[in-house]
Amino acid sequence: MPLHGRCLCGQVHYQILKPIDRVYHCHCETCRKAHGSAFSSVAAVAEDAMVISGTEYLSRYESSPGKWRYFCRHCGTQVYARRSEARHYILRLGSLDTELDFPEQEHIWLSDKASWYELHRQCPEYQQSGP
Repeated sequence: MPLHGRCLCGQVHYQILKPIDRVYHCHCETCRKAHGSAFSSVAAVAEDAMVISGTEYLSRYESSPGKWRYFCRHCGTQVYARRSEARHYILRLGSLDTELDFPEQEHIWLSDKASWYELHRQCPEYQQSGP
């Protein structure tokens, strides 16, 4: 069954037609600042697996060289990110409407982890990016 999601105001919608890969939590400083939270929960989605509508409402920001964050310019919801050379989307799982039946797999960039947050250590953790 496809997964569905949208931004907070509903202008941007997406559908994921293939299984996702690698559900993880990123603790890098950039993700923390962009989301205003302790970490960002994301999943890799193949380029040909995601259909997006309302793209005219998306704006983007290059948060680091070659990495673009796409967000609804009306409500500010970050929907996904992409690296220039990548063949996949980095989906922001908080924008999903459909339940995700795929367990978290790892925590990455713990070297940047917020000091006020304690992990419960239920999945693999890496001081920087994963394997």
